[in-house]
Amino acid sequence: MKVLVLSTLVPFVHGGAEELYDHLVLNLRRQGIEAEGIRIPFSWNPAEGLIEEMLVARRLRVSNVDRVIGLKFPAYMIPAENRVLWLLHQYRQAYDLLDAGQSNIPDDARGREILAAIRAGDALAFSEARRIYTNAPITGRRLKHYNGFDSAVLRPPLNDPELFPGGESEGYILATGRVNDAKRQTLLVRALRHVPGLRLVVAGPPDSAADAEALRRLAAEEGVEDRVVLDLRFVPRAELARMVNGALAVAYLPFDEDSLGYCTMEAFRAAKPVITTTDSGGVLDIVRDGENGHVVTPDPEALAGAMAALQADAARARRMGLAGREAMEAQRLDWPTTVERLVS
Repeated sequence: MKVLVLSTLVPFVHGGAEELYDHLVLNLRRQGIEAEGIRIPFSWNPAEGLIEEMLVARRLRVSNVDRVIGLKFPAYMIPAENRVLWLLHQYRQAYDLLDAGQSNIPDDARGREILAAIRAGDALAFSEARRIYTNAPITGRRLKHYNGFDSAVLRPPLNDPELFPGGESEGYILATGRVNDAKRQTLLVRALRHVPGLRLVVAGPPDSAADAEALRRLAAEEGVEDRVVLDLRFVPRAELARMVNGALAVAYLPFDEDSLGYCTMEAFRAAKPVITTTDSGGVLDIVRDGENGHVVTPDPEALAGAMAALQADAARARRMGLAGREAMEAQRLDWPTTVERLVS
């Protein structure tokens, strides 16, 4: 069987979606399937260019394949027979982020044309799909609410789980993943001022030089630069795992995340509690306040309270982390089962 995986490429941006793409191709091959991947260049700014991005995708053709798996907008619009969609997310600025006032699409006549084009393109792609999977219940709910299409949840498995056995706490809060406004690492830096003696490690690639500089400047303004390590780069996998295994807890604060998030999954595999927020979306499918982590309002004072509670009671933090590992194991996620569903 020949399987082609379709996704997008934003130069020098690497996050969970890119990890999933790489490991999907790898695990298709491990199951004895001939698999290749194609990532088409994509840029969301300016919004005017989105229509052209979709037209480029629709003009592409693929052949000599038995199954196509589309992951991200607009790559999932590429016409192909036997196309299955595994939606990581749509172009959310045309849907829920538009409703939340966080869209780059202008609120004018041209903006309405762009919105109509995106929604029409999505409707066509979804109607052509042999099957639609989503990476989390929240993604499926958005799809049903905004587009009227049903789907089945297929959560991505954790990559390289053997790298995350856990270990003794070295007393720091760890925030991994891409660094940008939507992931809200700035809230943690602001919170640290209220928790004397606690250390924070932020490890991950910034989306831009401005994101990195803003975090460095904020740490200085808050007077906590001596307690914050800003490792702002794409951290090699083994090195990242060592950071997770040595953490007191992992903090992951995305706004309305599409899935559990690799940061959450890695933390729970390593038996580390997770600090998150009440508006973090799919993360809340597994993080339970007071059981395997803390779920607080997205403000520095509330986050400081959660961080201080874990700092004050390392034994309880350990018990919460073990409960997180149990919650992760209960998901029963593995790549062979995932691949079988995508190619059947």
